[in-house]
Amino acid sequence: MELLRFTTESYPRVERLRAWRDALERIGLQASALGPERELNGTLHSRTSIGGFDLSVVASVAQTLSLNTSHVDSLLIVLNIDGAAKLVCDGRHESMGPHDLVYLPSREHASLKFESDFRALIVRVPRAAIGARLLAPSAMRVARIAGHAGIGHVFAGFLASIAESIESLSVDHLRPLELALGEFMIASLSAYQTEGHFSGLSASQAAIFARACRRIDAQLGDSDLNVATIAKEEGVSARYLQKLFETAGQSFSTYLRIRRLERCRAELIDPLYMKMSISAICFRWGFNDPAHFSRAFRDQYQTSPRAFRHEANLELARHLVRRISRGLPFNADSVIAHAQATTHATQATRAVGPPDDLGTLVELPSVDGRDEGRDNARVRTARRAGKPRHHLLRVSANTVHWGYFSHDLKPVLEVESGDTVTIETLTQHASDDWARMVANDPGAESVFHWTPEHKNVNRRGAGPIDASIYGRGAGEGFGVHICTGPVAVRGAEPGDVLEVRILDVRPRRCANPHFGGRAFGSNAAAWWGFHYRELLTEPKPREVVTIYELDAEGPAQGPAYARAVYNYRWTPQRDPFGVVHPTIDYPGVPVDHSTIVENHGILKDVKIPVRPHFGLIAVAPQHNGLIDSIPPSTFGGNLDNWRVAQGASVFLPVGVPGALLSIGDPHASQGDSELCGTAIECSLTGDFQLVLHKQASLAGQPFADLTYPLVETADEWVLHGFSHANYLAEFGTQAQSKVYEKSTLDLAMRDAFIKTRRFLMTTKGLSEDEAISLMSVAVDFGVTQVVDGNWGVHAIIRKALFGH
Repeated sequence: MELLRFTTESYPRVERLRAWRDALERIGLQASALGPERELNGTLHSRTSIGGFDLSVVASVAQTLSLNTSHVDSLLIVLNIDGAAKLVCDGRHESMGPHDLVYLPSREHASLKFESDFRALIVRVPRAAIGARLLAPSAMRVARIAGHAGIGHVFAGFLASIAESIESLSVDHLRPLELALGEFMIASLSAYQTEGHFSGLSASQAAIFARACRRIDAQLGDSDLNVATIAKEEGVSARYLQKLFETAGQSFSTYLRIRRLERCRAELIDPLYMKMSISAICFRWGFNDPAHFSRAFRDQYQTSPRAFRHEANLELARHLVRRISRGLPFNADSVIAHAQATTHATQATRAVGPPDDLGTLVELPSVDGRDEGRDNARVRTARRAGKPRHHLLRVSANTVHWGYFSHDLKPVLEVESGDTVTIETLTQHASDDWARMVANDPGAESVFHWTPEHKNVNRRGAGPIDASIYGRGAGEGFGVHICTGPVAVRGAEPGDVLEVRILDVRPRRCANPHFGGRAFGSNAAAWWGFHYRELLTEPKPREVVTIYELDAEGPAQGPAYARAVYNYRWTPQRDPFGVVHPTIDYPGVPVDHSTIVENHGILKDVKIPVRPHFGLIAVAPQHNGLIDSIPPSTFGGNLDNWRVAQGASVFLPVGVPGALLSIGDPHASQGDSELCGTAIECSLTGDFQLVLHKQASLAGQPFADLTYPLVETADEWVLHGFSHANYLAEFGTQAQSKVYEKSTLDLAMRDAFIKTRRFLMTTKGLSEDEAISLMSVAVDFGVTQVVDGNWGVHAIIRKALFGH
């Protein structure tokens, strides 16, 4: 009954295939033909009902899944949720689209060939649970049922909802689901058998038989129910009806008895009927003699009704005790009782280095074929050289992509491994105070330029270019970060690791003479913040923007601090295209300060230590399409960890040729959790050295088995766990919405634990028991952020623990 979770993230690379095959074996499947071009990743969430129904959601890379014919006799039904697949059986190949269903008797030789990343729900039903109600169980063969119409469409929708909710289903939910699953399976399989004239029954005979079965099920509680009653209702003779049952493989009385026993069996383990006696349950479903019922129950299930109920209740108690085991202990009796109760861009220089460091001109097409301010842009790339070179990547409308990642983006700069790059970045919140963070700054004005006639960077987010969903603007704000790049690293290939060494970080000074070269940032307590529905004072809800000033001098002049200048409550803002934004729902909307009230004198005498860092460091995802910049994942992205600062190195697994590194979301300061929705968002410039570690040279390195963003500082290793380690794979085509719905800190903590255990075992050679003990006594786990859709927990491992 307890949810079982499996992920290949738990295992080092060399063990993942074995572990994946073992996990599939437990649900009666075998994996083969896994493509070598992709790193194996897979997740499996599974639970079993008291009645023995196994429900499993499987997500992985392209492969072939075959039935293990030695597994317990059962029926499998597979719902293809995402991905292209083919059913292969008896030499025939049938294509399967999303929401198509397949029935697979476990004794059949059949396989499902998934030709792309996929997600599927696999339901295993004990044959005994439905066999008695099929026209001819032994004649059942592999069948595909289209999910676009008829009972197949209804059943597919039902199964999809189970897959969606599998992690949250309680024990009380599983029992009615088990009953409904059985009924759906009988209905769809009976229709399949009727169409095929199974068991010698003609179509008309099968129709009569099916109606008779439905009549029986509706009258099970009538102790006087007999074949004559049902025959009369169907307008046929009792003998004719009995013959139909015999042709289908059983007698009328046997069918009636088994259906009644199944109803009794269901109620014996249903908490709603806990206080009803066994005798009352048997009478309720048409049995007249408790002793006869008990014998029939034992013959059918090899246990007495009393023993069956007792064991079911114990299992329920065990499950509930496990659920509350982090609290006070309970005995089984009290637990059981409790259970009831986007035309063109400004022609600006894109990426230039010193005068002798200019190279080839490369055309930059738009990502999605539309005018994104990139069509006429060109990029200069560095010549091949025998020694590292330094490059300068200035920020402008031609060197950024706003709110999304894509492996189809053309690089704005190409470098060699070991080269250094100075990269300018802008905060997407600069327009909160245009005078302090945009005015007179050519780079910022280029990016933020937006008039009624023209918008330099049109697409802001991964949504539709025509804003057909909410009408907020091109990209719909599904992704908000201004990302400088991407930068290609020559020779980078999937399987390699890119190390991004952060050599220096400094704030971008205000270019407005009125503010004399000072530095500013903005913090928005916004609707996506953790606090938003927990406000105490009116008006509720509200969004509040606080403008901070930073000490612009470096550490040589002493510690740097940030101080609040003023705050204001967000009021509906009309953008230059005329769209009104009642909340902070689209990035870069210029705030009209005549519509807000500035509150000065806030946070008096409070000095916030400045620890400048980059909230977003990402390589391009392997997955197709535009990827929202907000949720972090295996490719890095919006980590929002203040430790990604000067002196740190970020290690990222390369997913696509060239790696395609982007930097953005600069912060002046942030606490763990970024609770209200943002940090002090402040434009920064960083110096980076990019070092490529080829796959063949990874052995023995701490990042040899990397499937997640890893940070190294002088004293620590910082591992990042997320609610969903690879959400793009786990949720398929629905990933960019589902990740926002499904994230929890429990899941993020579990992922951080899994990665830390693996790191300690593979990097430090610890046993599992040693790793677990060390994690508890010496590893600090912290909440990285709870505002990025895919919530984060990080683990800090101090190098000093290992004496070197």
